Amino acid sequence: MELGIDISKKLGSFHLNLQMQTEERRIGILGASGCGKSMTLKCIAGIETPDRGKIQAGLDCLFDSAGKINVAPQRRKIGYLFQNYALFPTMTVAQNVAAGLKGSRAEMEKRTAGMIEKFQLAGLEKRLPGELSGGQQQRVALARIMAYEPGMILLDEPFSALDIYLKEQLMQEMRQLLKDYDGTVILVSHSRDEIYQFSDALLTMDQGKAVRFGNTREVFDNPGNRMTARLTGCKNISAAKKTGPWEVYASDWNLTLRTGLPVSDTLRYIGIRAHDIEAAGHAGCNTLPCHISSVTEAPFETIYMAACQEREQVLWWKQAKNRMGSSAMAQIPEYLYLPPERLLQLEE
Repeated sequence: MELGIDISKKLGSFHLNLQMQTEERRIGILGASGCGKSMTLKCIAGIETPDRGKIQAGLDCLFDSAGKINVAPQRRKIGYLFQNYALFPTMTVAQNVAAGLKGSRAEMEKRTAGMIEKFQLAGLEKRLPGELSGGQQQRVALARIMAYEPGMILLDEPFSALDIYLKEQLMQEMRQLLKDYDGTVILVSHSRDEIYQFSDALLTMDQGKAVRFGNTREVFDNPGNRMTARLTGCKNISAAKKTGPWEVYASDWNLTLRTGLPVSDTLRYIGIRAHDIEAAGHAGCNTLPCHISSVTEAPFETIYMAACQEREQVLWWKQAKNRMGSSAMAQIPEYLYLPPERLLQLEE
């Protein structure tokens, strides 16, 4: 189903101004808190009304300010999964799944029973949400959404309040439950890991605007601009200027760098991910002296902060640990090497 969004909405000092067109079925929206991710979902669902613009889902026009079209939320065939799942606390599992269904009692009972079986909730039909685990609550919320066969499902940071173990478990579970769903699913998150694992297409947002949209893997490989690089986890970003067809000067690092691709005239920054930096035994192209200012031990990697020459800036450098729990290096190297092919050329 093709999804087209071209909307504008002001809310106090905040201004959402977003355009997006895609036929992908699994879409991720990545951005910092307050950038407009949830507002975008609410406009698609009909919970919020844009000031102007158009929202088209397949052949259905959900909103068109020029044509004075604004389909009511209950008629949009969209399932919305909130952070806390929004289950009715005084209703049983079966009653929650059946909520919103229409038809005869027999039809509703049959549909509910089918969802109970599909989402592995057998034996829990008479329990209240407060008596369920986080994973069981998630399955009930998804069963309720899927019971009325929506054409689109919106997931509004459903894992943000969970601990790491439960988050990863429920993410895998949700991916399996939605594996056979043919409709469009949009996941909003500020977690790059969640977005990378779930989505085929990625939209990055900042201050109410689309910053970058494309294939998820391609966006991570080539963020294209400084904000998207930051959102996808790149910590090493320096102001830069083109000094040759294959060369830039990174002013924050006081370093001239050879690039793996021709330098764009629109380049304003250069970046490199912490795990792409390599140890070097001698000075050379794209190297700088390795002066470690601090070391942080994480469970599976060691994080080094390397001071840049004659600058206050530092480079983040990550080394994976081996099975013995120590870094692969026997000692700190004399130099760090920034591979040309791993450099990220970034626009403003």
